[in-house]
This record gives sequence, C-alpha cells and structure tokens, in this order.
Amino acid sequence: MSTLLAFTFAAPVHAADTSTFGPSSHPVLFVHGYSSSGSYWNAMADDFRADGWPSSHLDQWSYDWRQSNATTAQQLGAEVDRLLAATGASKVDIVTHSMGGLSSRYYAKNLTGSGKIDAWVSLAGPNHGTDWANGCGYASCFEMRIGSPFLTSLNSGDETPGTPRYGTWWSPCDTIINPDSSVSLNGATNTQTACLGHTAIGSDQTVYGQVRDFVSGG
Repeated sequence: MSTLLAFTFAAPVHAADTSTFGPSSHPVLFVHGYSSSGSYWNAMADDFRADGWPSSHLDQWSYDWRQSNATTAQQLGAEVDRLLAATGASKVDIVTHSMGGLSSRYYAKNLTGSGKIDAWVSLAGPNHGTDWANGCGYASCFEMRIGSPFLTSLNSGDETPGTPRYGTWWSPCDTIINPDSSVSLNGATNTQTACLGHTAIGSDQTVYGQVRDFVSGG
C-alpha cells in the first residue's frame, strides 16, 4: 500500500492567469456522502472554476443517501453517461466524500464503470467501514459498518480494479471515520492530510490543490 504524507505547505492553489483545464481534461462528477447533497461541493467546485474549469464540466450530483449504495451506483452510472454525452468526453473523473466513495467503487467494480473513469478520488471514505455507522439506521449506513456484507464483497480481490487512477485522502483528526486506516486502499495513492474534520476536508485549500493536480495528471 503506497502512502504519501502531505504535511508540507503548498503554494497558493490559484495561479494568476493560468488555467489547469485543458484539452485532455475530463468532466468531474462530485459524489457527496451520508446525510448530504451536491451543495457540499460548492467550495471545491468554485475552486475548480477559478482555475479555469467550465461549469459544464463540474457536476455536483445529488442522490437519495438513505438507499443502498448498490442502488446509488446504478443511478450514478446513468449520471456518468449523461455527463459524457453532455460534454463529449470519453471518461470522467469522480471525486467523492465519505460514503460517496462506496457507490462509485461499486459502480467501477460491479457495473463495468471502471472503463469510464480516468481518476477516482475518495476524501474521508469509509472504504473498510467505520464504527460510527453502528449508531445510524438506513440501508446505506448498515453498509458502512465494519465487516458488513456489502463491504466484504466490495473489498474482496482487487480494491482498485481496472484502469482508473485511484487516490484517497484521510485525516488523523477525523472522528467520523474510525479507524483512520479505513480510508486507504491497496493499489491507490493514499494521502494523509493535516488535522482536518470530516466535513472540512472537502473545502481545505491544500487538499483541493492536491485533488486538482491528481485528476489533471492523466
């Protein structure tokens, strides 16, 4: 498992008069987590726009977070196809927060979605479960429990299947994802952030710069 420690101070993420969006850039599909919505991504989407990305290539998708992640994965597949058709792109980059990583991983592994993804990002994802999920009651939450049948199946075999580039970011101060090691995936670039709360990771400027560079690297 590769681990990249990210405690260095980054340069300002917005370079004057410089766009990080180019002919090889893919549209970004943002997938929120439990008890959230597409508005979670307002700050990061604004950062992408400030770096030259058109709004047409930034999809802050919302879905019913209470349903099974397998159901969400099917709906995500339809949204990927819609976004590809709307932009004329051949692949998408998927950026997820928390539980959003599970449906998108299911899509990549079980619904032939890996061929349509260039880069996949998990911010504070319960990829191997979290004890926090022992106290909530929807289908999606049951699936986040450590050792759940959903996660056991999802993590069996190759944790990073297909050709996408997989990256995870985890914080040592995240009190929602326990243990911290749950986030990292075998075969991914796994990055430790500074001391950030579970929701703060999606609006942190250093994390944004790293995610932007990661999705731009393909």
